[in-house]
Order: sequence, then C-alpha cells, then structure tokens
Amino acid sequence: MEIAVNIISADEDEFRDVGDSAVPLDQWTGIEANGLDTVKLATIHSVVTGDSLHEALDLYEPIYVAEVDEGREILVLQLADDLLERLVELDEDAMEGLAGELAMSEEFEGEQRDPEDVLELLAALSELAQLAEAQGQVLFVWMRLERG
Repeated sequence: MEIAVNIISADEDEFRDVGDSAVPLDQWTGIEANGLDTVKLATIHSVVTGDSLHEALDLYEPIYVAEVDEGREILVLQLADDLLERLVELDEDAMEGLAGELAMSEEFEGEQRDPEDVLELLAALSELAQLAEAQGQVLFVWMRLERG
C-alpha cells in the first residue's frame, strides 16, 4: 500500500475541505511526508511528548474519511495539541536527540531511515507547528491511501 502524506496548517474547521482537496499543499502551507503512517505519527508523538505509544495511538483516529474511488481513500487526522505544543518549543539540540531516538525506533529502523532524514522531518514539523501557533491554526495530516 502506498501512502501519500501532506501535513498542513489550517483552521480547525477546515478538516472537510482538507479531506476533499486533491492536493492540499496547493491550498495550504505544509510539508510532504510520504510514507508516514499512523503508527509512525504516534511514534513521533510518543518520543516527543513522553506519552506511551499506546496512549499516542489512541489520539490519531481519522476525523474525516473519503473514498475517492475503488482502492483509494483519503484520511484526515489532527495532530494532538500536546505534540503541537512540544514541536513549537523544540530547540536544535533537543531535535537532534529526538531524531536519533526516532531513527532507532522499531517503526523507523525497519525502513532504515537515516537520522539526518528524521531530523529534517522533525525540523520541518517544528517550523510548521510554529507557523500554525502564530496563526491560531492546527496541523492536519492528509493521507491518500492507495491499495494496489
């Protein structure tokens, strides 16, 4: 299964519009994070906030689901407030340590993700979280699942 992922900053009430968008990055500010699934997102949440993975997984149920056509659907999740707050506060040293921890986690290690790639993802998420906070917005995770 392929997963196309965009993480975008938008107003909290725009989740349906985000879900109905074919290319959210054309309409909102965000980043591409292809391959990031719910378990990896919960792992990031767990490592950054200190919550257990089980607690984090409970936070990431889709708030919007749309079937595009046979074998393709769109899911929209909202980043938990705790994660958003912690991402805003991250400094470079903390990011480096967290990136190393994430790269060694079972979820990321299986893909043999380079700690530098994970660090780039964390830095981009932190920057996007700062933008969202400054604009009074939230972060949505738009996922297009293609079963093939």
